[in-house]
Amino acid sequence: MVKQERAARTRQALIQAAAAVFAEEGFVTASLSTISGRAGVSNGALHFHFANKSMLADAVEAAATEAVRRITEAAQARQGEPLQAVVDATHELMNGLAHDIVLRGGFELAGDNARRGESSLRVHWQRWVEDTLRRAQDEGALAEGVSWADGARIIVAATAGFEVLGDDDASWLSRQNITRFWEVILPSLAGRRDLHGLVSAGSKQQVNGSEQ
Repeated sequence: MVKQERAARTRQALIQAAAAVFAEEGFVTASLSTISGRAGVSNGALHFHFANKSMLADAVEAAATEAVRRITEAAQARQGEPLQAVVDATHELMNGLAHDIVLRGGFELAGDNARRGESSLRVHWQRWVEDTLRRAQDEGALAEGVSWADGARIIVAATAGFEVLGDDDASWLSRQNITRFWEVILPSLAGRRDLHGLVSAGSKQQVNGSEQ
């Protein structure tokens, strides 16, 4: 049991270190020796868990995809209103990109040309937004003349933009910035019946009464 726990901690340390190095250097430039050094383990320990750099990158992306799944499921469970769920999930995703190195490293890999076609991370986010906007349309929550597909394209494109810009300037990922985005978008996206009940700053913040 002790050996298993030690192995699990080593594997997690390698994933954390790899995410940081991938976020800083990209997939091609990142070296396994740099990653093992960042994790504080030997190259032999790294190769015990991951045969090559590609398998390590897969593990980072899998962990990041799981983080996105937790974010979207929590927002959905907290909100019966689909548009508010998208608002909340967007806030939590941007907060995660600002503070969770595995999430940031995963998205860096997802946008890396060297790994194009191998990632499901961005696709997972896009499909969740599309499915949730489709539900909003079915429930009559979207503004007249706005389709779920148009709304999803705008939201996915905007969040991708925030993610990329946030690499160089973390203020792009701030709650204030994301709140302003939703303050501009929601009046065009939401039906008049539902607009007054939507919280651009995210309902989780309002419930907790503090910055998340």
